Amino acid sequence: MTLRARDLMQRDPITVSPETSLLSVQQLFLEEEINGAPVVDDRGAVLGVISSLDLLRAVQDEYGGGVATGPAYFREDLPYSGPDWLQAPQDFQDRLGQLTAIDAAVRDIVSVSPDAPLAEVAATMRGQRIHRVLVVEGGELVGILTTFDLLRALET
Repeated sequence: MTLRARDLMQRDPITVSPETSLLSVQQLFLEEEINGAPVVDDRGAVLGVISSLDLLRAVQDEYGGGVATGPAYFREDLPYSGPDWLQAPQDFQDRLGQLTAIDAAVRDIVSVSPDAPLAEVAATMRGQRIHRVLVVEGGELVGILTTFDLLRALET
């Protein structure tokens, strides 16, 4: 039996609205222990996908590339010593507070059908160098598949 996207997809993926602030997106990612989510409008149309990497890029773009200062962070060797955004210039804080999910989202959506074989899903993800793919049927988001979902298939 060939496993298909519908067999492993998460059927009720966590989504964010285009107006969700980046700070709220980051908080959601921490609370839900996820690294990305589709950006969906109030009609359910997928407008893009936002990931942790997109959040970091947006912050770096706003801060003018000055984010990565000081020594590298090594989890095993040093206590967390990331930048203290509250000490950043007020205009940076104001600009960061105005950015929304749609501002940082990737709008080139990669999707598969629910009937796509897992080998096709894996090839799509590897080829696009992404960690999640949307499962879309009739133009509607019906699920999401991540690299962790694919790994789960190997455990069985």
